[in-house]
Amino acid sequence: MSHFQLSIFNYSLTFRQPAGTSRGVYTTRNVWYVLLTSKVYPDKWGIGECAPLPKLSCDDIPEYEQILRNVCRQIEETGVMDVDSLRPYPSILFGLETAFRQYETGSFRLWDTPFSRGEKGIPINGLIWMGDYLKMAEQIERKLQDGFRCIKLKIGAINFNDELTLLRYIRSRFSAKEIALRVDANGAFPPEKALDKLKQLAEWDIHSIEQPIRAGQWDAMARLTAETPIPIALDEELIGWNCREEKRQLLETIHPQYIILKPSLHGGINGCREWIDEAERLHIDWWITSALESNIGLNAIAQWTATVLPHSPGESFQGLGTGGLFTNNIDMPLEVRGDCLWFNTAMSSSPSSEGLGRWLSEWFSPTPYMTAQTSGSTGTPKRLTCKKTQMIESARTTCSFLHLKRGDKALLCMDTKYIGAKMMLVRTLVAGLDLLIREPSGHPLKDVDTPIDFAAMVPLQVYNSLQIPEEKERLKQIKKLLIGGGAIDSVLENELKSFPNEVYSTYGMTETLSHIALRRINGNEASPYYTPFEPVRLTLTDDARLVIEAPWTSDSPLQTNDIAELLPDGRFRILGRKDNFIHSGGVKLQIESLEEKIRPVIHTPFAITSAPHHKFGEIVVLLIKKTADIDIDTISKQINKICSAYERPKIIHPVDSIPMTENGKIDRKACKELALS
Repeated sequence: MSHFQLSIFNYSLTFRQPAGTSRGVYTTRNVWYVLLTSKVYPDKWGIGECAPLPKLSCDDIPEYEQILRNVCRQIEETGVMDVDSLRPYPSILFGLETAFRQYETGSFRLWDTPFSRGEKGIPINGLIWMGDYLKMAEQIERKLQDGFRCIKLKIGAINFNDELTLLRYIRSRFSAKEIALRVDANGAFPPEKALDKLKQLAEWDIHSIEQPIRAGQWDAMARLTAETPIPIALDEELIGWNCREEKRQLLETIHPQYIILKPSLHGGINGCREWIDEAERLHIDWWITSALESNIGLNAIAQWTATVLPHSPGESFQGLGTGGLFTNNIDMPLEVRGDCLWFNTAMSSSPSSEGLGRWLSEWFSPTPYMTAQTSGSTGTPKRLTCKKTQMIESARTTCSFLHLKRGDKALLCMDTKYIGAKMMLVRTLVAGLDLLIREPSGHPLKDVDTPIDFAAMVPLQVYNSLQIPEEKERLKQIKKLLIGGGAIDSVLENELKSFPNEVYSTYGMTETLSHIALRRINGNEASPYYTPFEPVRLTLTDDARLVIEAPWTSDSPLQTNDIAELLPDGRFRILGRKDNFIHSGGVKLQIESLEEKIRPVIHTPFAITSAPHHKFGEIVVLLIKKTADIDIDTISKQINKICSAYERPKIIHPVDSIPMTENGKIDRKACKELALS
């Protein structure tokens, strides 16, 4: 066994707007991040992006993830990346090349170049996405205003005469010396009509055209490259030719004027170097472009591009993306200034986002601590400092209790600034899980089409998933489901009792580094009491507040504000919070207990809060979400039957929505403010 460890993070990128391509319209982009770490050198790490393009990449195959997993396990066994065996899987090869390169350098500066030192930018073209005439015209105007000196239009999606009109518009304002024009047909032209179309395009001083006819027609393409009035660049034609001899044969047969290299499509960095060697031997020019990667892949492509640019003829505009395509991109030290992509050295040591990139940099930094944010459900949100060694101990305890093993598929669907999400990432590293990452949302399972072994959600996510039949079925199939971040009401708990797999309610908080106890909701082991993990010791204060001692909490016992009942065998249940009491007429009412009492008669979201009163000190206020069929009088009568005079709400206040924190808890502070409004 080698000292290497590899973890796989599956991530779904969301386009800011639908992206039209020759292979259809993309709204999301599925990528796999490979995280390379070491058992011997805990501060060394590298990350690479494996991202085949649907219906285009030669390795866009159903068993892709399993192959990636097998390759990673083989590297863990041997300590070696077998480049030749990975030739059929260029996107996997590219991701692993990147991960090993960053592991060696210890930085997102993968090579030492003027670009990585922030001294020089890489000139790039401005890409005009496929769309109708007006949308493409709007894009062109923005690119021209932004100062791009090279514009690339994807053509073949609308009427050819309209596309010629767009080119005419650009040339009416800028000469070929001022603006270089590239067009990409993505194989849209029939071979018998291609030359005529190229002649029409040539009237507008076109720099080059990419893939005028469909790939695989070598003889027809060779005739075009010999007769064309416009230089032809090959792109899709290069896909799938992964051996050096095949590359040589293709270029010698077709002999294009340019080739366009995409590492994730054309053999990784190693394969693209072979393409360059063979092209230069035949005096064929080239440039490099990205293929809708996230910023992890884009940074690697840009870093490598900077190493070969000195050998590129003249000023060559590369086709590198700008990083702004996705709403949930991984923040990296890349920025566009004018028409150049720059590496911002001020950001290079630590990406600034609160997402995966930030967590990775913070986790593998030399400091023994990292930060987490409280939810703010009981007060002002604040940041806490956590020991990494304690986080690891907590993660190991959970993984051991749930019998999680290497290769199990886990789902992360919470915001990574909170401790629950951070601990899912730590568990991934500790247990060697394969992690599926989805944007935090109320419907985390809406596009999950793979079996999940382990997931953690807040009650609101579970509730929402139960309302959609497809999502409910996916929820049922999760083998081990943890629900935390808020109380699970009796209605929700009853719906989960029939689930076939393990469903747990968690008890914990930011200060305890996630949960310290679990309560089974379904099956024969279902119980109203939480069972603490083996090393945890619990006691109660004189006023029944829970005190926690655990190896991964603070060095001294942690006194909570949770009022608890503690059984002799160590199990416990939470009755409410000390700071969630209403003092009305000398009677102390616990808010959570009162909510639980009236829940059976209210079938819409609600919350109990209080308002000051000159006679009683405080009175009970019921906030209830407005619905079309809500009947306040009926609800009031039903509550009066089950509540004492002091417990009955003196005010029932219909509201548009119940205030919630970002991670799905009732926002008690906001509820109180709403009651006073």
